[in-house]
Amino acid sequence: MLGGGTLSIWVGFDPRPAETQGFAVARQSIRRRLTMPIPIRGLSLAALRQAKLYDRPTERRDGRLWDVISGAPMSTEFAISRFLVPSIARHGWALFVDADVMARVNLAALFAAADPKKACMVVKHDYAPAGDIKMDGQVQTAYARKNWSSVVLWNCDHPGTRHLTPALVNSMRGLWLHQFSWLDDADIGELAPCWNHLVGDRPPDPWAKLVHFTNGTPNMAGFEHCEFADEWRAELEFWAQ
Repeated sequence: MLGGGTLSIWVGFDPRPAETQGFAVARQSIRRRLTMPIPIRGLSLAALRQAKLYDRPTERRDGRLWDVISGAPMSTEFAISRFLVPSIARHGWALFVDADVMARVNLAALFAAADPKKACMVVKHDYAPAGDIKMDGQVQTAYARKNWSSVVLWNCDHPGTRHLTPALVNSMRGLWLHQFSWLDDADIGELAPCWNHLVGDRPPDPWAKLVHFTNGTPNMAGFEHCEFADEWRAELEFWAQ
């Protein structure tokens, strides 16, 4: 799961059953639409620890992951490890996506939108989540720039991105990382909202290109009939064949 390349795609991985189905849909929906040989890799916390790239202290409290440095819960195993993608990919452009996304178009178009002057490119959401619980009972935390880090197109050769070393990722608070605090705002490029459409938190968009089930995938209780649920289940069935 570790390695580099000029273009690469990294999908967050969490071993919980509902999350592994989400990962399968994310990877499957991306892979079957790509028209370029871009590698798609899972971002596994176990693999990162084994490779000695991730050594943040993590505990379990009341059955939930807890990041000791941040003093805060982690809704997924890749909550912090996503920021290691530029160090792992090393060069070129690397796309990170949460496990609960589904591609509806060829993501080669997203790489084509990359601005080489920027350190990274994100959809600059400005919103507060409606509830305080998400997914399978995980805590929903509100903060500025929330969900900017759920889909990130990293320019691994940019000086600002190279500043994001494993030592930094392993020592800084999660909020500091998720708010891109090591970058000048001018170095953060902007993607159109269709590249990170937040199901349930944004008005329905039939033209969304990358759908993000940020509150819960359709295999989780309460989200069985959310926007794009039928497409998500069709992708899961296609993967299972």
